[in-house]
Amino acid sequence: MTLTETPRQAPPAVVARGLTKTYGQGDAQVHALRGVDVAFATGAFTAIMGPSGSGKSTLMHCLAGLDAATSGSVRIGDVELTGLSDKQLTLLRRERIGFIFQAFNLLPTLTAEQNIRLPLEISARQADQALFDRVIATVGLQDRLGHKPSELSGGQQQRVAVARALISKPQVIFADEPTGNLDSRSGAEVLSFLRTSVRELHQTIVMVTHDPVAASYADRVVFLRDGELVTEIAAPSPQSVLDTLMRLEA
Repeated sequence: MTLTETPRQAPPAVVARGLTKTYGQGDAQVHALRGVDVAFATGAFTAIMGPSGSGKSTLMHCLAGLDAATSGSVRIGDVELTGLSDKQLTLLRRERIGFIFQAFNLLPTLTAEQNIRLPLEISARQADQALFDRVIATVGLQDRLGHKPSELSGGQQQRVAVARALISKPQVIFADEPTGNLDSRSGAEVLSFLRTSVRELHQTIVMVTHDPVAASYADRVVFLRDGELVTEIAAPSPQSVLDTLMRLEA
């Protein structure tokens, strides 16, 4: 890089343009998304919030290729999701996307380590041992790898789910209410691990949450109301998020 050059900013990890989603027909038709334009920065932690029924979960499902938009476009990296076949979408989700859900979705007969390695086994890829060790250290599971889910606390099970999402080096991780089934202490631990994965592993995370404290761990919060993107906050605090939600619900 010469002295006159400036560093290039990485292109967004996920971009939605004119995204709409409708359910039903005629008088029963529901507009879940109404022309949403939004981009999610690479290597950043973004939260999606809004009142109940605002469309935040629908938006995440469309962004992640779990649901097809009615119109508009979604790009993950350089791949346009519109028009992909079911097989292509499955491959995209397997190779480029990590998921963390409110329900931990661990296989009860497998150990923590086997659950973590499962995405690599399914796609017949070899684990990067250095990355595996780093992920395990990041989520603090070194002494729990041989335990099955029934032998782990809720917070530990969700940490296994976080490690499973990280291990395949996805372009983006979508987290849907990842602390919804956890007590406040376990939830704070999981959110700290997500924050650390962004800072140290340069992971991109998009999280849907209703919790202002959870959202405060993000770099940025975008807010939906009635299927439309209405505002956003950078460097959020629990209070700034709560104040914004209260204005939206008023």
